[in-house]
Amino acid sequence: MSTHKPPVIAIDAMGGDIGLDVTLTAIALIQKRHNDVHMLIVGDENAIRAHKAFPTIDDGRVRIRHTSQVVAMDEAPASVLRHKTDSSMWKAIEAVRDGDAQACVSAGNTGALMASSRYILKMLPGISRPAICAVVPSRGGHVHWLDLGANVDAKPEQLVQFAVMGSELVKAVDEKAQPIVGLLNIGEEAIKGNDIVKETSKLLEQTGLNYCGFVEGNDIFLKEHLDIVVCDGFVGNVALKSVEGIAKYIQTTLEQEFRHSIFSKIAALFSLPVLRRTKRRIDPRTYNGATLLGLQGIVIKSHGNADAFAFANAINVARLEITNGIIGHIRKQLEQPQPRIPAEDTPA
Repeated sequence: MSTHKPPVIAIDAMGGDIGLDVTLTAIALIQKRHNDVHMLIVGDENAIRAHKAFPTIDDGRVRIRHTSQVVAMDEAPASVLRHKTDSSMWKAIEAVRDGDAQACVSAGNTGALMASSRYILKMLPGISRPAICAVVPSRGGHVHWLDLGANVDAKPEQLVQFAVMGSELVKAVDEKAQPIVGLLNIGEEAIKGNDIVKETSKLLEQTGLNYCGFVEGNDIFLKEHLDIVVCDGFVGNVALKSVEGIAKYIQTTLEQEFRHSIFSKIAALFSLPVLRRTKRRIDPRTYNGATLLGLQGIVIKSHGNADAFAFANAINVARLEITNGIIGHIRKQLEQPQPRIPAEDTPA
């Protein structure tokens, strides 16, 4: 008789811009895809049970944990730490700490989620700061990119920690033995960049990581053999939001142009199969679910405005990380000696 226990994922049911309409429908979707996943739904129990989507859920694979509070999308993290300890976000994270769940998924306030997760779960030994890691489509399939907003600046040693965590994530989830790591810079030449990225590159060369050197912004999407891109959160967040804006602009422009005249509408009909395949390939909903790496537990951040399809994909990210034991992989790698900058080379 198997002793395997199914993964349990705590869902912040009240978080995000849309809340229960998305989270409950997403739970039903993920249950259809994976019959071994159990959910701990955290939120207002009366509202959850009364919602129109609740009857579509297999209640034999869910439990509900009632909470009386909700974290607002614009609420300050400090306020949440002081006043929202009975919120759906807080209690979902606590469930991971207490062993009632192996992962938490939330579409709520990013700052509050990061601060609460760091306070409740604590950092892994050897990690000084968490990092937000997301997957983006690329010519080679997809790339894991971190940090995307948790740290507006970072020291070289911290960027190396991000690289180590990202590498272990790819090994576990994508089953790649030697994932390729690139460091985001303004050029590929060794003389390019500021002191931080130059010193980080020196440190990465001393690790056992499969480090390929500097990469530029366009390499993230066009370089076939690239698995992880590392940068600080300020650069990563600005770059990611710019890319998302360009993608939306192109989509809107194409829609407008195809409606421009009867001839363009006819052209659209012939182009429709190609456009649909392209949209599926780059659809950001498919890649929804960013990992808060560096914590002593799995926390997945969904886009706040995600629909049910996107939120279900975020839940699936949590399922994969539980199944592949990502925390154990990172913890084991961090036990290895990490490179340090010699005192005489430390940037002022």
